[in-house]
Amino acid sequence: MNQILLFPDDYISGNRAMLSGRRLSHLMSIVKIKTGDTLRAGLAGGMMGRALVLETCGDYAMLETSFDEPPPAALPLTLVMAMTRPKSFRKAIHYATAMGVKKIIILRTWRVEKSYFDSPVLDSDSLRMEMVLGLEQARDTVMPEIVVKKLFRPFVEDELPVLSEGTLKLTAHPVAESACPRDVKQPVTLVIGPEGGLIEYEVKLLEENGFTTVNMGQRILRVENAVAAIISRLY
Repeated sequence: MNQILLFPDDYISGNRAMLSGRRLSHLMSIVKIKTGDTLRAGLAGGMMGRALVLETCGDYAMLETSFDEPPPAALPLTLVMAMTRPKSFRKAIHYATAMGVKKIIILRTWRVEKSYFDSPVLDSDSLRMEMVLGLEQARDTVMPEIVVKKLFRPFVEDELPVLSEGTLKLTAHPVAESACPRDVKQPVTLVIGPEGGLIEYEVKLLEENGFTTVNMGQRILRVENAVAAIISRLY
Protein backbone atom coordinates (compact mmCIF):
# COMPACT_ATOMS: atom_id res chain seq x y z
CA MET A 1 0.00 0.00 0.00
CA ASN A 2 1.73 3.16 -1.24
CA GLN A 3 -1.21 5.42 -0.42
CA ILE A 4 -4.23 5.19 1.86
CA LEU A 5 -7.38 5.54 -0.20
CA LEU A 6 -10.13 7.18 1.83
CA PHE A 7 -13.84 7.34 1.13
CA PRO A 8 -16.51 9.81 2.29
CA ASP A 9 -17.91 7.32 4.80
CA ASP A 10 -14.51 7.13 6.52
CA TYR A 11 -14.96 10.72 7.70
CA ILE A 12 -16.47 11.47 11.07
CA SER A 13 -16.21 15.27 10.84
CA GLY A 14 -14.48 17.88 8.71
CA ASN A 15 -11.06 16.56 7.72
CA ARG A 16 -10.95 13.79 10.31
CA ALA A 17 -11.27 10.19 9.19
CA MET A 18 -11.38 6.93 11.11
CA LEU A 19 -9.77 3.80 9.67
CA SER A 20 -10.48 0.19 10.59
CA GLY A 21 -10.41 -3.22 8.95
CA ARG A 22 -7.97 -4.16 6.17
CA ARG A 23 -6.33 -0.76 5.82
CA LEU A 24 -5.76 -0.42 9.56
CA SER A 25 -4.34 -3.95 9.78
CA HIS A 26 -1.85 -3.13 7.03
CA LEU A 27 -0.81 0.15 8.59
CA MET A 28 -0.36 -1.40 12.01
CA SER A 29 1.40 -4.63 11.02
CA ILE A 30 3.39 -3.58 7.93
CA VAL A 31 3.89 0.18 8.12
CA LYS A 32 3.84 0.09 11.93
CA ILE A 33 2.29 3.53 12.27
CA LYS A 34 2.28 5.50 15.48
CA THR A 35 0.75 8.75 16.65
CA GLY A 36 2.36 11.72 14.92
CA ASP A 37 3.27 9.91 11.71
CA THR A 38 2.39 11.48 8.36
CA LEU A 39 1.18 9.17 5.59
CA ARG A 40 0.40 9.48 1.89
CA ALA A 41 -3.37 9.56 1.38
CA GLY A 42 -6.00 10.36 -1.19
CA LEU A 43 -9.77 10.79 -1.40
CA ALA A 44 -11.49 8.38 -3.79
CA GLY A 45 -12.37 10.25 -6.94
CA GLY A 46 -10.61 13.39 -5.72
CA MET A 47 -7.37 14.96 -4.59
CA MET A 48 -4.33 13.49 -2.88
CA GLY A 49 -2.06 14.67 -0.09
CA ARG A 50 -1.20 13.72 3.48
CA ALA A 51 -2.81 12.19 6.53
CA LEU A 52 -1.56 12.91 10.05
CA VAL A 53 -2.03 10.05 12.52
CA LEU A 54 -3.79 11.61 15.53
CA GLU A 55 -4.53 8.44 17.47
CA THR A 56 -4.15 4.68 17.15
CA CYS A 57 -5.53 1.70 19.00
CA GLY A 58 -6.31 -1.91 18.23
CA ASP A 59 -9.64 -1.16 16.59
CA TYR A 60 -9.12 2.11 14.73
CA ALA A 61 -6.78 4.92 13.77
CA MET A 62 -7.81 8.57 13.69
CA LEU A 63 -6.39 10.62 10.81
CA GLU A 64 -6.38 14.30 9.93
CA THR A 65 -6.19 14.78 6.17
CA SER A 66 -4.98 17.55 3.90
CA PHE A 67 -5.40 17.16 0.14
CA ASP A 68 -3.82 19.56 -2.35
CA GLU A 69 -2.42 17.37 -5.17
CA PRO A 70 -4.29 16.17 -8.25
CA PRO A 71 -4.18 12.45 -9.08
CA PRO A 72 -1.93 11.32 -11.94
CA ALA A 73 -3.25 11.77 -15.47
CA ALA A 74 -5.39 8.98 -16.84
CA LEU A 75 -3.86 6.75 -19.48
CA PRO A 76 -5.40 7.60 -22.89
CA LEU A 77 -6.38 4.00 -23.48
CA THR A 78 -9.63 2.05 -23.60
CA LEU A 79 -9.09 -1.61 -22.76
CA VAL A 80 -11.45 -4.16 -24.30
CA MET A 81 -10.57 -7.43 -22.59
CA ALA A 82 -12.13 -10.85 -23.04
CA MET A 83 -13.31 -12.40 -19.79
CA THR A 84 -10.85 -14.94 -18.45
CA ARG A 85 -10.36 -17.26 -15.46
CA PRO A 86 -11.35 -15.50 -12.22
CA LYS A 87 -7.85 -15.58 -10.73
CA SER A 88 -6.37 -14.14 -13.91
CA PHE A 89 -9.21 -11.62 -14.20
CA ARG A 90 -8.54 -10.20 -10.73
CA LYS A 91 -4.89 -9.63 -11.58
CA ALA A 92 -5.72 -8.04 -14.93
CA ILE A 93 -8.11 -5.54 -13.32
CA HIS A 94 -5.55 -4.77 -10.62
CA TYR A 95 -2.74 -4.21 -13.14
CA ALA A 96 -4.85 -2.13 -15.53
CA THR A 97 -6.05 0.08 -12.69
CA ALA A 98 -2.54 0.57 -11.34
CA MET A 99 -1.31 1.55 -14.80
CA GLY A 100 -3.95 4.27 -15.18
CA VAL A 101 -6.58 2.71 -17.45
CA LYS A 102 -9.95 4.36 -16.79
CA LYS A 103 -12.23 2.57 -19.27
CA ILE A 104 -12.38 -1.24 -19.25
CA ILE A 105 -14.85 -3.30 -21.24
CA ILE A 106 -15.19 -6.98 -20.41
CA LEU A 107 -16.19 -8.96 -23.48
CA ARG A 108 -17.44 -12.46 -24.12
CA THR A 109 -15.69 -14.13 -27.04
CA TRP A 110 -16.05 -17.61 -28.47
CA ARG A 111 -13.36 -19.18 -26.25
CA VAL A 112 -14.68 -17.64 -23.03
CA GLU A 113 -16.52 -20.11 -20.82
CA LYS A 114 -20.06 -18.95 -20.11
CA SER A 115 -19.66 -19.86 -16.44
CA TYR A 116 -17.03 -17.14 -16.00
CA PHE A 117 -19.78 -14.54 -16.13
CA ASP A 118 -21.44 -16.14 -13.11
CA SER A 119 -18.26 -15.76 -11.06
CA PRO A 120 -18.35 -13.52 -7.98
CA VAL A 121 -15.30 -11.66 -9.35
CA LEU A 122 -17.75 -9.63 -11.43
CA ASP A 123 -19.74 -8.55 -8.37
CA SER A 124 -19.46 -4.85 -7.68
CA ASP A 125 -17.77 -5.39 -4.30
CA SER A 126 -15.15 -7.70 -5.78
CA LEU A 127 -14.41 -5.34 -8.67
CA ARG A 128 -14.19 -2.43 -6.27
CA MET A 129 -11.65 -4.22 -4.10
CA GLU A 130 -9.33 -4.99 -7.04
CA MET A 131 -9.55 -1.39 -8.21
CA VAL A 132 -8.87 -0.08 -4.71
CA LEU A 133 -5.78 -2.28 -4.45
CA GLY A 134 -4.57 -1.00 -7.82
CA LEU A 135 -5.10 2.63 -6.83
CA GLU A 136 -3.33 2.11 -3.51
CA GLN A 137 -0.38 0.59 -5.34
CA ALA A 138 -0.10 3.35 -7.94
CA ARG A 139 -0.99 6.38 -5.80
CA ASP A 140 -4.11 7.25 -7.73
CA THR A 141 -7.66 8.03 -6.64
CA VAL A 142 -9.84 7.66 -9.75
CA MET A 143 -11.42 4.26 -10.32
CA PRO A 144 -11.94 2.89 -13.81
CA GLU A 145 -15.35 2.46 -15.35
CA ILE A 146 -15.96 -1.24 -16.03
CA VAL A 147 -18.65 -2.38 -18.47
CA VAL A 148 -19.59 -5.98 -19.33
CA LYS A 149 -20.62 -6.90 -22.88
CA LYS A 150 -21.73 -10.49 -23.52
CA LEU A 151 -22.55 -10.27 -27.24
CA PHE A 152 -19.41 -10.01 -29.37
CA ARG A 153 -20.72 -9.17 -32.85
CA PRO A 154 -23.28 -6.49 -31.87
CA PHE A 155 -20.68 -4.80 -29.68
CA VAL A 156 -17.96 -4.83 -32.34
CA GLU A 157 -20.24 -3.70 -35.15
CA ASP A 158 -22.51 -1.22 -33.36
CA GLU A 159 -20.69 0.13 -30.31
CA LEU A 160 -16.97 -0.29 -30.81
CA PRO A 161 -16.71 1.98 -33.90
CA VAL A 162 -18.14 4.88 -31.91
CA LEU A 163 -16.15 4.04 -28.79
CA SER A 164 -12.86 3.85 -30.72
CA GLU A 165 -13.37 6.85 -33.00
CA GLY A 166 -10.27 9.03 -33.19
CA THR A 167 -8.03 6.43 -31.54
CA LEU A 168 -5.36 4.00 -32.71
CA LYS A 169 -7.25 0.70 -32.96
CA LEU A 170 -5.26 -2.42 -32.04
CA THR A 171 -6.05 -6.08 -31.51
CA ALA A 172 -3.42 -8.10 -29.64
CA HIS A 173 -3.09 -11.53 -31.24
CA PRO A 174 -0.20 -14.00 -30.87
CA VAL A 175 0.06 -14.93 -34.57
CA ALA A 176 -0.27 -11.43 -36.02
CA GLU A 177 2.34 -10.41 -38.59
CA SER A 178 2.79 -6.83 -37.37
CA ALA A 179 4.54 -5.98 -34.12
CA CYS A 180 2.79 -3.90 -31.47
CA PRO A 181 3.88 -0.25 -31.80
CA ARG A 182 5.95 1.46 -29.14
CA ASP A 183 5.72 4.84 -27.43
CA VAL A 184 2.55 5.99 -29.18
CA LYS A 185 1.47 9.61 -28.92
CA GLN A 186 -2.27 9.23 -29.33
CA PRO A 187 -5.23 7.57 -27.62
CA VAL A 188 -5.54 3.82 -28.15
CA THR A 189 -8.37 1.32 -28.11
CA LEU A 190 -6.84 -2.07 -27.34
CA VAL A 191 -8.57 -5.43 -27.68
CA ILE A 192 -7.05 -8.39 -25.83
CA GLY A 193 -8.51 -11.87 -26.29
CA PRO A 194 -8.93 -14.67 -23.76
CA GLU A 195 -6.57 -17.53 -22.99
CA GLY A 196 -6.30 -19.39 -26.27
CA GLY A 197 -6.75 -16.13 -28.17
CA LEU A 198 -9.45 -14.84 -30.46
CA ILE A 199 -10.78 -17.09 -33.21
CA GLU A 200 -10.23 -16.16 -36.87
CA TYR A 201 -13.79 -14.87 -37.29
CA GLU A 202 -13.38 -12.47 -34.36
CA VAL A 203 -10.03 -11.17 -35.60
CA LYS A 204 -11.47 -10.62 -39.08
CA LEU A 205 -14.53 -8.79 -37.75
CA LEU A 206 -12.31 -6.45 -35.74
CA GLU A 207 -10.14 -5.83 -38.80
CA GLU A 208 -13.25 -5.02 -40.85
CA ASN A 209 -14.02 -2.37 -38.24
CA GLY A 210 -10.63 -0.69 -38.48
CA PHE A 211 -8.51 -2.63 -35.99
CA THR A 212 -4.92 -3.57 -36.76
CA THR A 213 -3.85 -6.97 -35.47
CA VAL A 214 -0.48 -6.91 -33.69
CA ASN A 215 1.75 -9.29 -31.76
CA MET A 216 4.05 -9.04 -28.76
CA GLY A 217 6.70 -11.41 -30.07
CA GLN A 218 7.07 -15.19 -30.04
CA ARG A 219 6.09 -15.79 -26.43
CA ILE A 220 2.48 -16.43 -25.43
CA LEU A 221 1.54 -14.48 -22.31
CA ARG A 222 -1.23 -14.96 -19.78
CA VAL A 223 -3.95 -12.34 -20.08
CA GLU A 224 -2.92 -10.42 -16.97
CA ASN A 225 0.71 -10.36 -18.12
CA ALA A 226 -0.30 -9.32 -21.63
CA VAL A 227 -2.28 -6.39 -20.22
CA ALA A 228 0.75 -5.05 -18.35
CA ALA A 229 3.24 -5.80 -21.15
CA ILE A 230 1.24 -4.23 -23.96
CA ILE A 231 0.31 -1.11 -22.01
CA SER A 232 3.97 -0.63 -21.02
CA ARG A 233 5.04 -1.01 -24.65
CA LEU A 234 2.44 1.42 -25.94
CA TYR A 235 3.13 4.16 -23.38
